[in-house]
Order: sequence, then C-alpha cells, then structure tokens
Amino acid sequence: MPTMNLLILRHFLIAVPFFTLFFTLSFSSTSSWAAWAESEYPALNTCTDSALQQGLEASLCSLNLEQAVDRKQLCVSLVDVTDPNHPRLAQVNGDRMMYAASLPKIAILLGAFERIASGDLKQDQHMNATLVRMIRNSSNSAATEVLNMVGKEYLAELLQSPRYHLYDADQSGGLWVGKEYSKAPAWKRDPLANLSHGATALQVARFYYLLETGQLVSPEMSHEMKTILGEPAIHHKFVKGLQNATPEAKIFRKSGTWRTYHADSALIEHNGRRYIAVALANNPSAGVWLKDLIVALDDLICHS
Repeated sequence: MPTMNLLILRHFLIAVPFFTLFFTLSFSSTSSWAAWAESEYPALNTCTDSALQQGLEASLCSLNLEQAVDRKQLCVSLVDVTDPNHPRLAQVNGDRMMYAASLPKIAILLGAFERIASGDLKQDQHMNATLVRMIRNSSNSAATEVLNMVGKEYLAELLQSPRYHLYDADQSGGLWVGKEYSKAPAWKRDPLANLSHGATALQVARFYYLLETGQLVSPEMSHEMKTILGEPAIHHKFVKGLQNATPEAKIFRKSGTWRTYHADSALIEHNGRRYIAVALANNPSAGVWLKDLIVALDDLICHS
C-alpha cells in the first residue's frame, strides 16, 4: 500500500505542472484578448475634428461637389493619422452604404491573413503572388480564388466580429463581400443595402486605421498587408491625381470601378504627414472627381 501511495503522489506531482501551465496559458490568452479589446487607440468615429471638417467641406465646395454630397452621390472620409494616438476625422456621408466594386477586396486580404495566422492557409510564393494581383492589379480571378480559399461564410463572420466590427447590420453597415468576383450569382447580399460588394467610407477608413496601427491580425501581418497595398499598378483616380501634383507621395491603395460607380481608398505618406482618404461615388464623372479630390485633400492635410 505505501508503494501504491507513492505512485499516486508521483503521478499527481507530474500532472500539477501540466494543469498549471494549461490554466496559465488560458488566462494569458484571455488577458491578451482583453488587452486587444481595450486598445490604446481611440475609436475612430469619436475623433471628429471641427477644423478638419470645415476644411473638407471647403475643399468640396471649391471643386463644385457640394451638390453631389447633398444628393448622396459622394461619400468621403478623411483621417489625419500623423499622430496615430490622436487621429483627426472629417467626413461627409461617411455612414452611407454604396456599391464599391473592387474596393472590398481589402476585406478578402484581411481574411487571407487571418487564415494564414491560424495555420489554415499557407503563405507560399503562389499565395503572395495571388494576393498582389488581387490588390495591385485588381485581378477578379485572383480575388475569387482567395475568397474561396478563405471561405465566404468565414469572411462574413470575420467582418461582423466584435474584434473588427467592419460591418454592423445594427448600425450603418460597412465592408461587405457577398459575391465572388466572377459571373457567379451573389451568395449573400448585405442585410442593409442589398449590395454584393459594398462599403461605407467610414468603415473603409477604419480598416486603414487598424492597418496603420498594427491591429489587423498582428503588427507583423499588418505590415505585410500594407506592403501589398503599396505600388499600385492601376494609375487612375487617387493615384493619377497624386502622380500629377505630388509624385513624391507614397500611396497604399485599393480602388474599384463598375459602370457609374467609382471608389478609391488609400493611406498616404507625404511631406511628413500620414493620412487616410476614402471616397465612394456614383456618377459618370466620378473618376475625374476623385482625381481632383485627392489633390485638394492632400493640400488640406499637408499644407494647411
């Protein structure tokens, strides 16, 4: 019997460190999640800046775009993130859902890196090349391939998750991918506006703010996503405007075009400043609007 008691004691002492480690890891994981939820960075929608708002509205008037704003044909969000701890937000129609064509491919990019982080997808040479084609060249076939690897339902849940909250059906919506970038029918349109590929300017701006502050997946993967968004291969709208006016500006960008719908979004580094610009528009002339708009916004941030 004493021998049996010693064996039981020995097994208990071996087991204790295992359970201690298990509970320590569990607690650590919970603490990590709580730390993420209580980010040091503010909620972007609470960071409205009256001076920047006045400047945005004046810029739109100077471009004769105030009627487009009044008619809900133009949605703009502008965020000065030179000091990421104290962003400054200005917007018009920032919470309005609009068809955004290829712009929501940034959501597929996020889904891919979440899957890579969890080990469900492999980040090999083919994956990296496909992501680059999807973003820089706006390849529809690449976007469809990655979307199916990520999983449509998984992506929809990720965008609505408490962690990211990039789409909120109880508020004004946000980023949505409810259709492949192919001739296949929509599998799930967004609950609010019935769009297959939709966005609000504010939620797209939030995506870039989370990216710039390292809050998408991880700081390392946020950096990788930002790199993929750099060196755009399509030179129109924001890119064309900045290339003509300030070619030294660095731009990390995703745009979208379909019929009269024109969208552009970017994180821009110029003249020692960093800012996020997002514009969604529905008008045959909107491509020209966005080309001129980004020059005015750059001047507002960098020279006012």
